Amino acid sequence: MTTSIEASPAGSADSDNPQGRWLATLLRYDVPASLVVFLVALPLSLGIAIASGAPIMAGLIAAVVGGVVAGLLGGSPLQVSGPAAGLTVVVAELVNTFGWKVTCAITVGAGVLQILFGLSRIARAALAISPMVVHAMLAGIGITIALQQVHVLLGGSSQSSAWNNLIALPSQIGTAHLDDIYVGAAVIAILVSWKFVPDRLRRVPGPLVAVVAATVLSLVLPINADRIALDGSLFDALGVPSLPDGQWLGIATGVLTVALIASVESLLSAVSVDKMHTGPRSDLNRELIGQGAANIASGMLGGLPITGVIVRSSTNVTAGARTRASAILHGVWILVFSALLAGLVQQIPKSVLAGLLIVIGIQLIKLAHLRIAHRTGDLWVYGVTAAAVVFLNLLEGVLIGLILAIALVVWRVVRASIHAEPVGTPESRQWRVVVEGSCSFLALPRLTSVLASVPPGSHVTVELTVDFLDHAAYEVIEEWSRQHESTGGTVLVDERGTADMAAAAAGPPTRTTDGTAQLSKRGGFAPWRAWQKYLPHHHHDGNDAHLPSPRAMRSVLAGISDYHRTHAPHLRPHMDDLHDGQNPDSLFLTCSDSRIVPNIITSSGPGDLFTVRNIGNLVPAGQRDTSVEAALAFALDELGVSSVIVCGHSGCGGMKALLADPDRPHPQASGSIAVQEWLEHAQPSKRAYQSGHPVARSAADAGFDAVDQLAMVNVALQLQTLQRHPMIGAAMSDGRIHVAGLFFDIRTARVLAISTTTVTELDPDRVPAT
Repeated sequence: MTTSIEASPAGSADSDNPQGRWLATLLRYDVPASLVVFLVALPLSLGIAIASGAPIMAGLIAAVVGGVVAGLLGGSPLQVSGPAAGLTVVVAELVNTFGWKVTCAITVGAGVLQILFGLSRIARAALAISPMVVHAMLAGIGITIALQQVHVLLGGSSQSSAWNNLIALPSQIGTAHLDDIYVGAAVIAILVSWKFVPDRLRRVPGPLVAVVAATVLSLVLPINADRIALDGSLFDALGVPSLPDGQWLGIATGVLTVALIASVESLLSAVSVDKMHTGPRSDLNRELIGQGAANIASGMLGGLPITGVIVRSSTNVTAGARTRASAILHGVWILVFSALLAGLVQQIPKSVLAGLLIVIGIQLIKLAHLRIAHRTGDLWVYGVTAAAVVFLNLLEGVLIGLILAIALVVWRVVRASIHAEPVGTPESRQWRVVVEGSCSFLALPRLTSVLASVPPGSHVTVELTVDFLDHAAYEVIEEWSRQHESTGGTVLVDERGTADMAAAAAGPPTRTTDGTAQLSKRGGFAPWRAWQKYLPHHHHDGNDAHLPSPRAMRSVLAGISDYHRTHAPHLRPHMDDLHDGQNPDSLFLTCSDSRIVPNIITSSGPGDLFTVRNIGNLVPAGQRDTSVEAALAFALDELGVSSVIVCGHSGCGGMKALLADPDRPHPQASGSIAVQEWLEHAQPSKRAYQSGHPVARSAADAGFDAVDQLAMVNVALQLQTLQRHPMIGAAMSDGRIHVAGLFFDIRTARVLAISTTTVTELDPDRVPAT
C-alpha cells in the first residue's frame, strides 16, 4: 500500500496555521496508526526477549526506547524501531557467553559505533551488501528461531545451538507437554488463517488476536501451561550495564557484530519503507545516528539491542501514519502498558509466544527470494549463507556468504564465453570463433585452447562481442592471426562489441559501455538517430550538395548501406533456404505503431513470422474486415501456421483515442473519419474495460495506467473474437492452432502474457493460455 502526505491549498486556513495543521494530522492519522503499531509490537517484543534469553522486560524497554529515541532522532520518518528477530541469535549467544549486564554494555558500544558510522557518512556503503546474502541471513535466523522455539512449544527448553536443538528434537517430542502444544498450536492456526478473514476483521493485528485468544483459552479451559514469570515491574528491570572482566576480543567482536547487523537491517528496512509511501525520503546517515542513540539508551537502561523493524514499519505505513509522531507515540503506549498493566503479561503461556515466534521465523524464509535466487543463479550463495548462519553463527555466516557472492560476481564479470565452430560446407574450410563477455588475461587458457583447435589454412571470422579487452588478450589474438595467415589461412576480426582492438594496444584497458557507434553491428536494435549521427555525411558545413537526394530518403539509404556492409553477408545463408517460399511458424497480429518491431521482441528472423499490422491490433468481429480475414485464411490454409498471436503495446494511440471522450459514442482521432470508423471495431474493448474486465484489474494491480489497461483488455477481447471465429475456432478444436496474447511495455522493453482473464509475467517454459 502506498500513502502520501496531503498538502493544503495555498492560502487556506491550514497554511496560515501550521500548528493547527500538524495537530489535525496527528489526531487524524498518527494517533490511530500508533495504536495499531503498539498492538503489533507488544507481543513481538515479549517473544523476542524470551527467545534472546534476556529478561522479559528488556524487550519492552527496547520497544519504548526504539519508539521514542529512534523515532525522534532517526532519519526515516515512518520507520518504527524496536527489538528485532534478526538479532535474536546474536543476543542469545552474547547472553550465554558474557551474561546479561555485559550484553547491555555491548549494546551501548554498538550504539556508539553506529553513531560513528552515521557521522562518517558511510550509510550508503552499507547497502553494498548483496541482497541475496541479507535474504539468506534472515532465512537462517528464521530457521534458528523456529528450531529454538519448537522446544518451548513442546513444553521444554531450547538448547545452546541450532545443531543441539535439531538432534534433541526427537527426545523432546517424546516428552512433549500436551497443554503447551494446544495453546501454541492455537496461535499458529490463528496466524496462518488470519489472511483469510474478512478485511474488516484484518484491521485488528493478527499477532494480538492470536496471543489474546490463546491466553484466554488457557485461562478458561483446564490447561496447565507454563506461563511467563516477571521479576518486578518495568522500573525494577531498569539497570546499569556492567563492564566485562577480560575477554576483550570477544566483547569487541560482539560490539562489531551487533553494530553491523543492526545498521544493515535498519538501512534495508528504511529503504523498503521509502518504497511504500510518497512522503519525505529517508536520510540514511541520520538514521544510523538515531539508531545508535537508541541503542546507547537501551543498553544503559537494560534493554535489548534495537533496529529498524520492517514488520512494524510496514504496519505503520499501512495504518496511515504521516509523520514520525506515530512511531514516538507507539513507544509511549508501550511505556504506559508496561507501567500499569504488566501483571497481564504473567497470564501469557510461554508456548503462546513460542508459537508466535515460530510463525515469524518461518515467515523470514521467503519463497519469492528462493525463486529469485534460482532464477539469477545465486541459489548456492543463498543456501550456503543460510546454512552457515544456522550451524556456525550469524557473523561467520554473513562473511562466508559475502565472500561467496563476491567470488561469483568476479567469476561472472571476468569470464568470457569462447568457442569455435565450422560454418558452411566442409570444402569451404570456413570457421567462426566467437568471443563474448570480458576478455582478459584470465581467459587466456580458454582462448589459446580454442584458437589452437582451428585447422590450419582455414578461413576464420573472429567475432569479438566483448565489453573489455586487455593487452594480453589482444596480443594472443594478433599473434595467432599472424601464424594462421602464414599457413595460408585468412582471419577476419569482426568487432561487434563495445571494446576496440586498437584501443587495447594503445592504452590501459577499460570497460567500454558507450557502444553507440557499433550499435548497428549488434543486430540492428538501435534506431537510426542513435547511430547515423556518427556517419560522415552527418558532419558537414551546411553544403548539402554531396548528400543523398531527396533529403527524406537519407536515413533509409544510410540504413541500407549499413545493412549491405554488416548484415547482408550473415543473412545470405539463411535467405538461400527461403528463396523458393516461406514457412512461418506464427501469424503475428500487432499494432501499426512504429515502436513495435515484432522480429526484435521475439528474436525471430526472416521467414519466422507472418505479420499483420493495423491500428489497435484489431480483429473485427463478424469477419467485417477483408484484409484481416484474407491474412487469417492465407496463414491457416496456405502457410499452416501453428499459432496466432495478438500483441498490444503500451501508450497505444488508438486506445488513447477511445478514452479521449467517454461521453461520445465515436472517438475523436485527430479528426480522421477513417480512423474513427476503424476504431469502432474496438468499442467492445472499451465497454469491457469500463465494466471492470478482470484483465483491467490485473493490469491495474501491476501498476499500469488506464490507457494500458484498456490496451490489455483489447488484446483479451481480440483473443475471444478469434476463438469464436469459424475458421480459427475449428482449428483450435482440432488442436491445429494455438491462440495467444502478448503486451509490449515500451518503457521497460518487457513482454507480458495476456489471457482472456489475466496479465502475467511471461514464462518461457509455458505457453500463455487463453
